[in-house]
Amino acid sequence: MSLIDVRVTEVIDESPTVKSLRLVRADGRPLGVYQAGAHVDCVGPTAITRQYSLCSTPEDPDSYTIAVKRETDSRGGSDALHALRVGDVIQISEPRNLIGIDPDAGHHVLVAAGIGITPMLSIARYLDVHGHDFDLHYFARTETDAVFLGLLQEKVPHKLHAHISVPRTDQAPILRKALAALPARSHLYMCGPEEFMDKVAAVAQEALPTESIHRENFHANEQPSADENTEFDVEFEDETYHVPADRTIVSVLQDEAGAEVDTSCEEGICGTCIMTVLEGDPEHRDNVLTAAEKEAGETITVCVSRSRSPLLRLDYF
Repeated sequence: MSLIDVRVTEVIDESPTVKSLRLVRADGRPLGVYQAGAHVDCVGPTAITRQYSLCSTPEDPDSYTIAVKRETDSRGGSDALHALRVGDVIQISEPRNLIGIDPDAGHHVLVAAGIGITPMLSIARYLDVHGHDFDLHYFARTETDAVFLGLLQEKVPHKLHAHISVPRTDQAPILRKALAALPARSHLYMCGPEEFMDKVAAVAQEALPTESIHRENFHANEQPSADENTEFDVEFEDETYHVPADRTIVSVLQDEAGAEVDTSCEEGICGTCIMTVLEGDPEHRDNVLTAAEKEAGETITVCVSRSRSPLLRLDYF
């Protein structure tokens, strides 16, 4: 995975637990524009790689902004990023997009909870600037926890629906009412805690087809132990390689086939290692591919997913 050295040029305390970091290239060159909703892999001082959504203006080529929530149960990555100061240098990947704006949508519904506002912020700013029809529903426990609420109230007050201190039992009825009479070709995009997104998805499926519901998820699925896995073969570039129960597809392809398959999270949540399935029946274990993509069986995240068929024939993505 190619990484870019970036320098911290601004640190803002957005809340008691969230800091935003403005980043520019260390060599002075522009970072370039990105698609709204994109994220980057971030390698901080502890060398832990984590994914963070970009929440700056997508069409500003000079800088990116990420927002980092300090997680009490993390491995130290968020603590290390919270300790960064202006002038410090870290590394990021090129932006990747798992929750991009659907170009065929006639209306967009953005739903966020807590720190899940970060990808929705860049999407809302893009949609607003380009005159697209959208609504943003933002749930937060308190106004203090509602990072970027002031910015949203300033920039898109006519599109923002802030739901502050709403009990969890009242969230579904609010969403159901919001989705009751959507315009044609509406699409919904969501980000937030896993339980919240499951709730949003359940309500959204009452009003929208599955392919019109998009979610960003940086939480890994719990993987079965090796003794629950089956063995299978992978064909790559006309050669066949055996994948035992205790190894991943990507490790076999890298070590034995010399395949140049990049990895990052190795948990099935970032999409770096996606490959094309030419033949076979993949057993998807990731939180990257959409339900429609998994059903199609044309791609696979080779860091965690496996095969239901005796053979998978793969190629680069």
